[in-house]
Amino acid sequence: MLAACGEAPDDDVETDVEETDPVDDDEVEDDVTDDEPAAGADFRGCLVTDQGGVDDASFNETAWAGMQQAEAELGVDIAVLESNSEADFAPNIQAFIDQDCDLIVTVGFLLGEAPEEAAIANPDQNFAIVDYAFEDDFDNLLELVFAPEQAGFLAGYVAAAMTETGTIGTYGGINIPPVTVFMDGYLAGASYYNDELGTDVEVQGWDGADGLFTGNFESQDDGRNITDTLLQAGADIIMPVAGPVGLGTATAIEDFGQGKMIWVDTDGYESTQFGELMLTSVMKNMDVAVYDAMASVVDGTFEGGLYVGTLENEGVGIAPFHDFEDEVPQEVKDALPELREGIIAGDISVDPADY
Repeated sequence: MLAACGEAPDDDVETDVEETDPVDDDEVEDDVTDDEPAAGADFRGCLVTDQGGVDDASFNETAWAGMQQAEAELGVDIAVLESNSEADFAPNIQAFIDQDCDLIVTVGFLLGEAPEEAAIANPDQNFAIVDYAFEDDFDNLLELVFAPEQAGFLAGYVAAAMTETGTIGTYGGINIPPVTVFMDGYLAGASYYNDELGTDVEVQGWDGADGLFTGNFESQDDGRNITDTLLQAGADIIMPVAGPVGLGTATAIEDFGQGKMIWVDTDGYESTQFGELMLTSVMKNMDVAVYDAMASVVDGTFEGGLYVGTLENEGVGIAPFHDFEDEVPQEVKDALPELREGIIAGDISVDPADY
């Protein structure tokens, strides 16, 4: 358990920087010497999570994985502070400013104002933020945003093709754009499937303007309850966009005895213990974006401004079907590359208002 900023960890509490056993000299490769330190040995990357924690099997954990990759491949020192509430955001950022971090990455839309204020007040400090774009660009603040509606469209198309009840579902944690954009794509993909195949698959939980939300990213009980509502409405494939709240969907489906899930942010087959329920996942490759941001600090090319992860640059995508590989019809698999190219070209809309 990581200590929140401002709280002194107990002696038996694990700190936020992992220690590794010393490496014996004979384990070091011949071409590495004391005169050849790792490229990032003098750099420190620091990450401030949103609510939900660094082990949320979702956006916080994925961003942290990018920092861990930087530690492994670049040799940078890394640290993380978890935010338990919005009141922790600014103090956590300030704690890392005081520690002279070379890059401070904040994760989540809710942290938007705090890093902007910190970037203005500390022009020589490099920042990056996941899932937030500002009206103004800053030389020392990199905005890492994504277009998950593009990948969500593909997932919605697959769900519409795979439903046995004619009803699929979705819900969100908090009604904010980084959540509803997934739901928009999901709804658009199902609507496109209906238009192309002449079907009438219904999407419960989001109509393009209003829908179902738990109001948080923490309570699995809330996820379970809202999933029960969707299951009772006939939905047999459900996409929660709610971080660890979505684990409540898995337990609800298990108890119900039937149904499938679509995870978001990471490949839920790999990141959760409910892989057998995961039809696919709508992935935002935040780990790659965070790693690249840290690498640019190390090699001296860091620039502020806007990065957008899309299908075209592989910043977003859908996961393999894993256990459902043999159940997804070949014609659906064959359609996905064409849909992807149509979205990239702008020939297929991912806006549900267009259907």
